[in-house]
Amino acid sequence: MLEHLSKPELIELILRLDRQVATLEARCVELEKRNAALEARCVALEKQNAALQERCAKLESDLAKARKDSSNSSKPPSSDIVKPPRAMGRPSNGKIGGQPGHERHERPAFPPDQVDQILEHKLDRCPDCGGALRPLDYPPRVVQQVELVEKPVVVTEHRVPACQCGQCGKIHYAKLPSEVDRGGLLGPRLTATAAFLKGACHTSYTGVQTFLGSVLGVPVSRGYLVKQLAKVTAALDGPYAEVLGQVPQQPRLNVDETGHKENGDLLFTWCFRAQTFALFKIAPSRGSEVLVEALGKDFNGVMGCDYFSAYRKYMADCGVLVQFCLAHLIRDVKFLLTLPDQVTRNYGERVLTGLRRLFGVIHRREKMRPERFQKALEGQRQELLRVARRAPMSIEAQNLAKRFRVHGEAYFRFITTPGIEPTNNLAEQAIRFVVIDRRVTQGTRGEAGRRWSERIWTVLATCAMQHRGAFDYLHSAIRAHFSGHPAPSLLLDSS
Repeated sequence: MLEHLSKPELIELILRLDRQVATLEARCVELEKRNAALEARCVALEKQNAALQERCAKLESDLAKARKDSSNSSKPPSSDIVKPPRAMGRPSNGKIGGQPGHERHERPAFPPDQVDQILEHKLDRCPDCGGALRPLDYPPRVVQQVELVEKPVVVTEHRVPACQCGQCGKIHYAKLPSEVDRGGLLGPRLTATAAFLKGACHTSYTGVQTFLGSVLGVPVSRGYLVKQLAKVTAALDGPYAEVLGQVPQQPRLNVDETGHKENGDLLFTWCFRAQTFALFKIAPSRGSEVLVEALGKDFNGVMGCDYFSAYRKYMADCGVLVQFCLAHLIRDVKFLLTLPDQVTRNYGERVLTGLRRLFGVIHRREKMRPERFQKALEGQRQELLRVARRAPMSIEAQNLAKRFRVHGEAYFRFITTPGIEPTNNLAEQAIRFVVIDRRVTQGTRGEAGRRWSERIWTVLATCAMQHRGAFDYLHSAIRAHFSGHPAPSLLLDSS
């Protein structure tokens, strides 16, 4: 084909081809530059993607932490924004009230010695046909009704005539009975009523004032009520001090703490729950120094508590034996199941399975011989420690594994020490009343309020534990105080 071209045509063709090659070469250079730019862009995007993935993982972890509630952390149920989902295996039929199969409970009737009057209601004629009626030897239908009498209080006027000495001319008055002089307007039982309303029923001073004035017909000022309840505080000083002195002597003690408001400041209410009493102490700190002050450095019992740092420090500084709460541990493990990392979730599931098996052994205790139960419990403990200490590299998993490595034995003290509970539920149950009272009353305003709260909470919780009437105890303590005698003891073994 080229042989038919003339020389000028060949030259023109070569030049045209040269120009095309140059264009292609320029295009290749341009494409290489674009390719380099794209590769650089890909590298930048990969870095950006990695950063976004890391940020996304952090945000998911932060979101999981923000979604912590009472089911997967140590947060109290009152802090839940919404109610956590119902636990597996506990379906609800959506109906309130007693469920099918629930045992019926009825209030027992008043015994004959507490019935003030008996009224009989008889029929003269048959209400259907008007025929004559004959009595039957059947037990009567009985309906007991309790009524508040129109004037439910007794007002006693104590008069002290004046007399004058014929020799020196001085005017004298006889001394009033101590119970009257120290009690003032309200007697021991009415003072106990006001104290019970304020302490046990979370009633405000205005509410107590309204009840006394409107229902009982005893108008009093709020200021007078404050002074009268200060007398109750003084009446309970002795029993409170006695219980406080017994706290360090207890072989088993459950401890918990919660916040306490006072004029915008944050204080802390500590609960020390023994086998037969509970003591409450309001302190400015949540640190281990409160434990040292209340229990001393030589506390020789076993302390049940959660994993809060103050208990760990007290344990390390003073060599105290501790039983950390397994219920709190379970909630902390459940938190791992909410994290985005699958490896961490798998680890949490393994630890949770180990805890379930451990509690499964505990629940079968009544069906097992003591030696077999102890052996099974020890086997599950060893297996749980082995699984928990082998954790993936995530921060949350490593924190839990470190807890088992450092304090693993303190989670299983109940296995080797009889009478120790594996959870801190006893202290949490005792302190629940305080949390409710804090929400209703909004805290205290000063030292007098703190002393009142410590003593009334201690009395109410202790009487409940001993199946003892709190009102009756308050009445006895107040009456003794007004009469100048020591109040009855709150301790069961006290003579």
